[in-house]
Amino acid sequence: MLSFLGHRLLQLIPTLFFVSVIIFGLQQLLPGDPALIMAGEERDPEVLAQIRKQYRLDQPIPIQYFYWIKGVMAGDLGESMRIKKPVSELVLEKLPVTLQLASMAIIIALTIGVGAGVISAVKKDTWLDYAANIFALWGISTPNFWLGILLIFLFSVQLGWLPASGYVSLGEDWRQSLATTIMPAFVLGNAIAAVLMRHTRGAMLQVLTSDYVRTARAKGLVERVVVIKHAMRNALTPIITLGALELGTLLSGAVLTEQIFTIPGFGKLIVDAVFNRDYAVVQGVVLVTATTYITLNLLADIAYVLANPRLRG
Repeated sequence: MLSFLGHRLLQLIPTLFFVSVIIFGLQQLLPGDPALIMAGEERDPEVLAQIRKQYRLDQPIPIQYFYWIKGVMAGDLGESMRIKKPVSELVLEKLPVTLQLASMAIIIALTIGVGAGVISAVKKDTWLDYAANIFALWGISTPNFWLGILLIFLFSVQLGWLPASGYVSLGEDWRQSLATTIMPAFVLGNAIAAVLMRHTRGAMLQVLTSDYVRTARAKGLVERVVVIKHAMRNALTPIITLGALELGTLLSGAVLTEQIFTIPGFGKLIVDAVFNRDYAVVQGVVLVTATTYITLNLLADIAYVLANPRLRG
């Protein structure tokens, strides 16, 4: 286990290096001059020259990358050109919001999707199986923005149970925080639950026909024990993979959902940065997102080993 973990950690170093090179390189292809953006209406050549010198924009691209990655390794993601605030502070401000929303969404998705997938596989070709497949088709086909607007109309406008928009942090008021995030979390978790249901059903159908499952049933074990302890545990691999990838997607920011419910998370941050050509913020957020994806893949690999004893060395 330790050798496996060490090997995977060693693979992260070149991966993160190439990711950083790609992020910085693609950033240089964006149109516009950062110096002109920072100067605003001031077009004095001396001011522009000073800005380029201050931010090393007059240096060759490899030199710019060297200073940028040097700052990243020291925890400095640069400074926002628009609001003159460290990018790391902006990330730390928005990360808890997106982390809360993503965590709630993935919990909803796993609860509904895995549960429906297991029931659908165990009750194959029954009305429960058909109902679960209809739910999956509905979840995949329903646009997030339409479902969000529908939930706002029903639970906020008609019933008045939940606030239509806004965000309250957990530290300020946890009840109000849950009230402001439950609808966007359900919107995000709904589509993921549908995909998880299909993957879980397929994996469970394959496992339920395995020899060790038939042996467990032949021993007289209760069906619940056979399904949960023997079948479901061995069907977790695709669920772990998909869950880790979907969580990474959620942490990168759900742009439309955050816009509809006015949630100040990663999605809104990066959209504003792109529209304002705030290059330092774009680079910082994309780098954090990519690192999150890579880390979640590592955690998924560790979960494989813990879930399947045959993979342990």
